Amino acid sequence: MSRLLIVDDDLNLIEAVVPFLVSNGFVVDSCQSAEDAMQLLGIYSYDVMVLDWSLPGMDGNELCRWFRASGGQTPIIFLTGKDDVMSLEIALAGGADQYLVKPFDIRELYARLKAMERRSSVKLTPVLQIAGLVLDPELRLVSVGSESVQLRHKEALLLEYFIRNPNRILSAQQVFDAVWPADTNASVGSVRTWMTYLRQKLAEVGREDIIETVHGAGYLLKNRQSKAPDLP
Repeated sequence: MSRLLIVDDDLNLIEAVVPFLVSNGFVVDSCQSAEDAMQLLGIYSYDVMVLDWSLPGMDGNELCRWFRASGGQTPIIFLTGKDDVMSLEIALAGGADQYLVKPFDIRELYARLKAMERRSSVKLTPVLQIAGLVLDPELRLVSVGSESVQLRHKEALLLEYFIRNPNRILSAQQVFDAVWPADTNASVGSVRTWMTYLRQKLAEVGREDIIETVHGAGYLLKNRQSKAPDLP
C-alpha cells in the first residue's frame, strides 16, 4: 500500500482526488501550502508526492528544489496549468519525475501512480525503534519482543510522530497540527480520544506507559537512553 502526499491549494481538486485514490488502495495525506508540506515531509516518509506548481508563498517548483537539495528521493508528479516546453524543462531540471497538465483525467493520475508503484516494487519502508518498541509504519504493526498488535491508521500516525520526536513535550495542538493536517472537521479534542485508543493498543504489548501525559503541557515519549526532555 503506497502512501502519497498531495500538495495543492485547490480544495475542490483535493476533495475529488483524495477519496478516489483512497478507494483504490492508497493512503493519502494532503495539504494546501509548501510550508505545510515541508512539515509533513519532515515527519513522514512518502512513496510519491503529487505537487501543484502554483502554490501560495513558496511555489511547487521551489518546494521541489528544496526537497531534492535536502536529500529527498520521493518521486514527484507535477500538476500544473503550464503546458509549454520551457515549464516542463524547468520542472524536470528541478527534480520532478513526471508532469501532468491541468485539467487532467483522474484516471490518468491513477495510472501514473500505479506505474510508479510497479517500478518501486522493491521498496524499503523504515522501521522505527525506540526504548524496546518497534513500529512498522507501512504495516501499522507495533511490537515489543515477541508481542505485536495491529494499529489503525490514525494510531500509527500518532505513534510515528511521537517516535520521531522523543524527549519533547508536545502539546495537543502540536500533535493535532502534525497528524490531522487534512481533517477539516476534526478538533484538538480528537487528540485525547485517539491517544486513549493508542494507549489501549500499546497496553496489549505491555507499553501503555511509553507516552506520558504531562498535565497542563501535553504528551511526552521518553527515550530512557537519552537525556532529560527539552521544553518546546
